[in-house]
Amino acid sequence: MTYVPSPKRYETMPYRRCGNSGLQLPAVSLGLWHNFGCDTPHDTKRALCQTAFDHGITHFDLANNYGPPAGSAEEAFGEILKTDFQNYRDELIISSKAGYLMWPGPYGEMGSRKYLIASCDQSLKRMGLDYVDIFYSHRFDPETPLEETMGALDQIVRSGKALYAGISSYNSEKTKEAVAILKALGTPCLIHQPSYNILNRWVETDGLKDTLKDLGVGSIAFTPLAQGLLTDKYLNGIPEGSRMTQGKTLSEGQLPEETLTAIGALNEIASRRNQTLAQMAIAWVLRNEGITTALIGASKPSQIVDCAGAAENLTFTDDELADIDRVAGDSNINLWAASSGSDNAPPKD
Repeated sequence: MTYVPSPKRYETMPYRRCGNSGLQLPAVSLGLWHNFGCDTPHDTKRALCQTAFDHGITHFDLANNYGPPAGSAEEAFGEILKTDFQNYRDELIISSKAGYLMWPGPYGEMGSRKYLIASCDQSLKRMGLDYVDIFYSHRFDPETPLEETMGALDQIVRSGKALYAGISSYNSEKTKEAVAILKALGTPCLIHQPSYNILNRWVETDGLKDTLKDLGVGSIAFTPLAQGLLTDKYLNGIPEGSRMTQGKTLSEGQLPEETLTAIGALNEIASRRNQTLAQMAIAWVLRNEGITTALIGASKPSQIVDCAGAAENLTFTDDELADIDRVAGDSNINLWAASSGSDNAPPKD
């Protein structure tokens, strides 16, 4: 059956300007990191994308290594572009990234010009696109001069293969350096993609959130739901079939009793706000417009509908914010610390 998007798709989703640019992004964006590889039925992937677009989510975020296997998420999204979104390309923001391992040998990962440009070409081929809207350096590479990595992004934009350049998981110091290099090249850094949620507040302690505001760079927070921890999924313990039991990116050691207690208390605060826990967690990330958009993942359409509903109430009272800080704080679950330019954790994605 031919997909026809909802005519009301732009009525409830707010759109926020991305830094000092002319681009506006939906308050909620859809990431295809999980549940978009060969382990998920294609009809489910189509339903996720259709539901997102029907609710005003115009931004779809990918990377070359998303799957499994690596590359399969972009291939699946390319099929959906042909079958469902062919007539709506100009209503979509499509992003991809490169930085993590994609092929064997010394040219298959990190931040060299050779790897980034080859990766962009491969991503475009997998998705059947002439260009992506945003192309990111997925992680900081301590072994490659930052001038080379940013120069590659500049070349990708100037060649018309991307409209904007972005960086992901860079810490505040490296972000300042990267933004300055891109500015000097004449290709401004549009956006930064850091991990950020109620339980993972490194963008605040590192100063990155303030840095982005000062530099006029937009931001898209990934894992605003702490990979499912900040949903109703874990209110009664660790459910079978969750990311923890599958051993994907979370382990049971990252959910101690005090975190479970905090999640329950946060759920009570959300209930008082007439929101689900997921909706409150997204609203908290977006609460003061320091973050442009929250990047969610989903395994079923109903989760997207729930998350999109967060946009109905993005404000908090001082008492609510104080209650959230009282029951929950940084739980040291930033799995991407090494990717930022820090050296206190192994890079993962």
